[in-house]
Amino acid sequence: MASKPISLLLASHPGPTAVVTVVAVGLGIGLGYPPGRLGLLALAILLGQLSIGWSNDWLDAARDRAVARADKPAARGDIPLPVVRASAFVALALALLVTALLGVGALIAHAVAIAGGWAYNLGLKTTAASFVPFAVSFGLLPAIATLGQEHPAWPAPWVLAAGALLGVAAHVTNVLPDLADDARTGIRGLPHRLGARASGLLAFGCLAVATVLITFGPGLPVRPLLVAGLVIGIAAVVAGVVLLLRRSPTRLLMQLIMTCAIVDVAMLALAGQSIAAG
Repeated sequence: MASKPISLLLASHPGPTAVVTVVAVGLGIGLGYPPGRLGLLALAILLGQLSIGWSNDWLDAARDRAVARADKPAARGDIPLPVVRASAFVALALALLVTALLGVGALIAHAVAIAGGWAYNLGLKTTAASFVPFAVSFGLLPAIATLGQEHPAWPAPWVLAAGALLGVAAHVTNVLPDLADDARTGIRGLPHRLGARASGLLAFGCLAVATVLITFGPGLPVRPLLVAGLVIGIAAVVAGVVLLLRRSPTRLLMQLIMTCAIVDVAMLALAGQSIAAG
């Protein structure tokens, strides 16, 4: 059995938490954040994601226990539920306090983004609107970065749209491996209602549109690195769709979705100051 600190860390969904934090750091670097302010942005996003991750494991403990989820420390009893619950609320409070140092605009955007994650955990995951929290929260991630600058600016509309599309794709990617377990515990989000194949097509469709938006959103002429990203991203989408139409979702398809998502995120960071409106 892992130690309690390690179990608590594992209960935070460390993979997605780290990925979202790295994305925020990439956006901050692209926007020219000075080191100190970049550290505040990273810490704020990290704390927000920890709060969402811990709230998920706390609220889903009974459901996870019912399907014997071996990857959930709270469900296994490795860490007391009150500890996970308290950690979620402490991380939430600290996330808002740190974000406040970046400005009121960033604070409001981050508060809404975190609320989206909590709303998903509190029950939206069981509805056809399960994609909405992901669309809202991922759509607002660039806004936290642009509004957290020394000279705040709202992100360009294409950035908000691309972030929302990436959020929907992330939702599908996160849910697909657990469709069977979720069905046993009454989870009926949008991917469950659509089925594995249609959900995979939805994810690839969102990623394709996001890739195009990120490529051409900054304006003409298109930067060579963004063109390269467009080629790689669309190639992954085409390969994924072809495989998906020929067979059921496999690990390779999940890898193609992740490849395209990573390319899109890198392209968004490379867009730099152009992600801010005006």
